[in-house]
Amino acid sequence: MLKHFILGTAGHIDHGKTSLIKALTGTDTDRLKEEKDRGITIELGFAYLDLPCGQRVGIVDVPGHERFIKNMVAGATGIDIVAMIIAADEGIMPQTKEHLDICRLLNIQYGFIVLTKIDMVEEDWLDMVIEDIQNQMIGTFLEQEPILPVSSVTGKGIPQIVNYLNDLIQRIPLQSKPGIFRIPIDRIFSMKGFGTVITGSINAGEVQIGDTIMIYPRKIQAKVRGLQVHNQSIEKASDGMRTAINLQGIEKEKIQRGDIVAYPDTLMPSYMIDVHFHYLSSNSKSIKNRTQIRFHSGTSELLGYLYLLNEEELKPGEIAFAQIRVQQPVSLVKDDRYVVRSYSPIRTIGGGVVLQPIPVKHKRFKQDIIDGLHCIHKGNIEDIIVYHLNASDYHGIRYNQLLLMTNCSEKRLDGELHKLLSIKKILLVDKENRLYLHADQMDQLMQKALTFISDYHQKNQQKIGMPKEELKSKLPNKLNIKIFNLMIHQLDKTNRIVSERDTVRLFSHKPSLRKEQDDIKDMIIQLYGKTGLTPPTLKEVMDRFQMTKATIKDTLMYLVEQGELIKVKDDLFFDARVIHQLKQNLYDYLKKNNDINTMDFKQMTGVSRKFSIPLLEYFDSIRLTIRVGDSRKLLFIDDK
Repeated sequence: MLKHFILGTAGHIDHGKTSLIKALTGTDTDRLKEEKDRGITIELGFAYLDLPCGQRVGIVDVPGHERFIKNMVAGATGIDIVAMIIAADEGIMPQTKEHLDICRLLNIQYGFIVLTKIDMVEEDWLDMVIEDIQNQMIGTFLEQEPILPVSSVTGKGIPQIVNYLNDLIQRIPLQSKPGIFRIPIDRIFSMKGFGTVITGSINAGEVQIGDTIMIYPRKIQAKVRGLQVHNQSIEKASDGMRTAINLQGIEKEKIQRGDIVAYPDTLMPSYMIDVHFHYLSSNSKSIKNRTQIRFHSGTSELLGYLYLLNEEELKPGEIAFAQIRVQQPVSLVKDDRYVVRSYSPIRTIGGGVVLQPIPVKHKRFKQDIIDGLHCIHKGNIEDIIVYHLNASDYHGIRYNQLLLMTNCSEKRLDGELHKLLSIKKILLVDKENRLYLHADQMDQLMQKALTFISDYHQKNQQKIGMPKEELKSKLPNKLNIKIFNLMIHQLDKTNRIVSERDTVRLFSHKPSLRKEQDDIKDMIIQLYGKTGLTPPTLKEVMDRFQMTKATIKDTLMYLVEQGELIKVKDDLFFDARVIHQLKQNLYDYLKKNNDINTMDFKQMTGVSRKFSIPLLEYFDSIRLTIRVGDSRKLLFIDDK
């Protein structure tokens, strides 16, 4: 398998980054007229270099001017190796240091130092500059890396750079980056006959021609029409490749630098990000809570505010957990690196790693929040999954959210979830949408439900059970119906409740009537027994006994539970013995005659449509009969 590497330049303005790339590759990465006129790099430039080992390395040329640091950060995203460019005639300058800080914050681990313009200085001056560079690189990731002197004018030192790079990339371990396919967009343009083209470096995953992708955070869909890597058309591109994608079905004006290419429904835009924040020791004063900042991630720059979660301020060199709230949505993944620059004057002040890309708004000085962020920062994947599911309360977390929160491969996440499911630490509550819930949260939810049902019984002793809708309304707001139904099923299966069609009751609950209801229950039974298939209406019963609708209806439902009455429809009850006899008569009739229409049923019962139609519908509901056209047939025939 070929390795795919991207080399990025960094360094102060006019230190020879673009000239070095031209000497290495023959490509002038300053393509804009303004860049030619002013003699400085403004926008990102791109080239590639073929090495003796057969490896082709993508190269990103970044601006050195302080006004274009945001473009430098965009270019540094996704690079594997940095060439820190320092001019021999000037040595280390302000943007040299700032670019070095940015590389460290972005966790770039490989690089080397190129000392340019050696043809412009004397040998003793060169020795002094090299010694100064070595001293200033102490404690950085470039401390042990070589300093390669070069002249882009004479070509001296160019072969040494090629040879060192050729050796370096063979020493870097081959590792496929886990996680969700993403490309932070750094260029957008149109090509005649092709349409919209975007470019960027693939963070993880792969993409191929014909795929449907989505542009985040605005969630605009498009189709991959073509792919190029280093000006060569390919069918598939994967992590580490600097890639150009020809998009079908989207206009150039709808995309901007900083947007992310990913697959549909894999990312989630958010206005908040939980982070581990390193405030650089090079800062001259402390930073206070709720400081306005410039937030750089991927190729985007957004204005926002830094909220320190456990401190009022940070001193230079200190680290902390923080929540960054931005003015426009951003689509990130756990472990993404970011850079923070001050609002004004603009300079790099810190950065770090994303911990939670889709958090809720936190209150400050909450120890459980800090403990949770410690877990996300240092814990293993199992710890992180369990923490997030526990923190989600009763709402659960979907599989695609867990991918964002863990930044691991689907295979590894599937394995961790299977392990947790097998030991019953978590529950899969919705197979279709892959919604997971912590088992402890389900236990707490069930305990709440039992308490609400018990309270209901105490206040409504005469009622058979609590309406399910009323129970759901008392549980946490916007509770997923699948979680609610699973909770009811678990309680019913373990004989803690009895679940019926619309109601639930404690397994031990026995309805009991109030005295005034107990006094009339026998009279109600006699009334319905005498009236047979033409029972009184609910209002007639209320008028007869001079009681409220609620009192009478609760009494009737109690008698239904006791088996004395049968509820055929709302407010229509029959004596149970009468219905059982009618059921047998109807069964015998249908076995003999095959079917029965409404008129025949009226003649059988001797009642009007007011009662015959509800009775027919009742027998349909208990699955004795089935309606076929204008007639009823037996649903099942039992010859025993």
